[in-house]
Amino acid sequence: MQHAPIPSPPAQAPLNPGAPLRRDWRTAFDALRRLLANGDDTAQVFRIMRALNADVSQRSYRRLLATAQGGQLAYRRIELSERFSDRAWIDSLPPGTVGAAYRAFLDSTGYSAMGLAEVSRSEGAFQHGDVEHPYAWMGRRERDIHDIWHILTGYKADEHLGELCLVAFSYAQTRGLGWGFIALGGGLKSVRTTGNLAVLRAIREGYRHGKAAHWLHGEDYERLMAEPLDAARRRLNIADPIRYREAQARLAASGISAL
Repeated sequence: MQHAPIPSPPAQAPLNPGAPLRRDWRTAFDALRRLLANGDDTAQVFRIMRALNADVSQRSYRRLLATAQGGQLAYRRIELSERFSDRAWIDSLPPGTVGAAYRAFLDSTGYSAMGLAEVSRSEGAFQHGDVEHPYAWMGRRERDIHDIWHILTGYKADEHLGELCLVAFSYAQTRGLGWGFIALGGGLKSVRTTGNLAVLRAIREGYRHGKAAHWLHGEDYERLMAEPLDAARRRLNIADPIRYREAQARLAASGISAL
């Protein structure tokens, strides 16, 4: 007996950046499991963001437009991954500035803005630079300033502790559920790994600092990069991460490098 041909699956409608993504808890838990098994698997972070952050970029964009300089920033629509990859510009920024600290960060870690963009493209629904929509641009902007937030907060990017503290800071700034999900999962795992609450306290401090700081998405990052780092931290009300340094020291004394 001849079998009927298997019908092709229906073509998926193109994703619309104007519509909030539906939360996908199954994908989020699978990605978190993979991320906790390998804290360097950055692609899982973007899977979680896509699964849980829903309308964060839409809300952030609308809030940006309500700020004094937000309309101008949105009108200019600069792609920060490209700007932060302009090494001649980065090298021109004076010593002691946010940009000089970012330059040292690039040299010491080997990271790059374009590298992060490439990872995001495999998982981010609207992270491609050719998606021409205000919310998609805001999503790329949120992605591209992540490493600048490492500079501003003092949380190191090349250690799991620093990333966990920054995701808690980011959750406080954006209310993006994906950030909070990673912070909670990483914090609970840290208790099993270390047998103490030092990391959990540092993560909680990151959340408190993010809540107290000015809204960093509204900054003009080209101007911010030329600002003295200490002055920028004071202006933005970013507090000294005391609990973070205590947890760093405790992890180092215990010989623990991965959480």
